[in-house]
Amino acid sequence: MIRFLLVAGLSAALGLSTAEAQGTSLAFGGIKQDTSAPVEVSADSLSVNQSDGTALYSGNVVIGQGEMRLAAPQVLVVYSEGARRIDRLEASGGVTLVSGDEAAEADRADYDIDAGTIEMVGNVLLTQGGNALTSERMVVNLEDGTAQMSGRVRTVLQTGDQ
Repeated sequence: MIRFLLVAGLSAALGLSTAEAQGTSLAFGGIKQDTSAPVEVSADSLSVNQSDGTALYSGNVVIGQGEMRLAAPQVLVVYSEGARRIDRLEASGGVTLVSGDEAAEADRADYDIDAGTIEMVGNVLLTQGGNALTSERMVVNLEDGTAQMSGRVRTVLQTGDQ
């Protein structure tokens, strides 16, 4: 999923500083997410607010769509007008996004279903094997498999000798 080919590889090869690497795009996996797949949510509790079209899942929340899994202590589901479908998911309290052996963590994440994007904010950590990237913000485009990181980006790449 999270391949560090473009930004991390080029940054390391060209000796770019973390400031120079900010705002660049990177490949976010070989599997493109099927944003039309059903979204499954499980949690310890659910509170529905009919007046504003939201549902609050709390406690051990796990959201699955296709091969992607998102876990958080709390997730607010915002329905489109008329409550016919989910518009977006707002996860908070420490969020983990996993696909295969790759993972991303952040303080919070907002998943815009229609746009097919996940914005992760606050202490973002992206890992694949021994490689890691950190930043303050990451926007993942699930349709084309790319991610954009910004806010003091730091990259740690393992060499092939380890």
